Amino acid sequence: MEWAFCSDVTAFPAEAERRLRGDPIRNTVPLTLLVRLRLGQAAGGGLLGWLADGPAVRGVVVQTPLYPLVITDVPAESLEPLAAALRAHGLPGVTGPAPVAAGFARAYGRPEAGRMDQRLYHLAEPREPRAPGRARAAVPGDLDLLAGWYKAFLDESQPGHPGDDPAPGVRLGIERGELFVWEDDGRPVAVAGHTPPVESTARIAVVYTPPHARRHGYGAAVTYAASRAALATGVERVLLFTDLANPTSNSIYQAIGYRPVADYAQIVFG
Repeated sequence: MEWAFCSDVTAFPAEAERRLRGDPIRNTVPLTLLVRLRLGQAAGGGLLGWLADGPAVRGVVVQTPLYPLVITDVPAESLEPLAAALRAHGLPGVTGPAPVAAGFARAYGRPEAGRMDQRLYHLAEPREPRAPGRARAAVPGDLDLLAGWYKAFLDESQPGHPGDDPAPGVRLGIERGELFVWEDDGRPVAVAGHTPPVESTARIAVVYTPPHARRHGYGAAVTYAASRAALATGVERVLLFTDLANPTSNSIYQAIGYRPVADYAQIVFG
């Protein structure tokens, strides 16, 4: 087995992409990154790697500038060679299935500055929550508000994130009909959005309620609305990640029908 790499998404081998598409649930993040790279949303391009075993591919990694390396479920014996090949890249971190991410972090040899343990869920039995207000699709007039909320979401959930301007991604989400606002008495109080469908799978990628509007059920309600909207596009599966250190969010998502799939970890290097 041998790792190979490219920086041009058009050079990414079809067999490597087939490997990802063979399990669109557990590979939801790298598949979404491929979509972003093809849409030109990742400034500076990306790093793509695949573990070749003759004509077969046994694993994939993807990284966009300033963000952690995304790693799939790869053989344990491939982690040391991968770490050696990428040591000069100065990776800021790694994210992937918990044991694989931890194994890569050990092999990479950089001190661990932070870690978020996550759980991947899939929507199994949609159950509508009760909350005052209603959902609507985000519109261009929401851009400034939602860009500010998205930055606040990242500040809370991913301290030390690169801090790039969220407005272009929010604008694209509005244009594609993938962002949803919960309103109460005509006032926006929460937002949720889903990723573009890949292999009949979409993922809830952001859920945010500003501090003054919390504890009213708005976050659960807008998550349910975004999940139903994703299903309405024709996808068969809707996913989301949670922070295992936040028992409230984990219980809320289970209450609206999400069920656990697997545990992941996001590790930041010092």
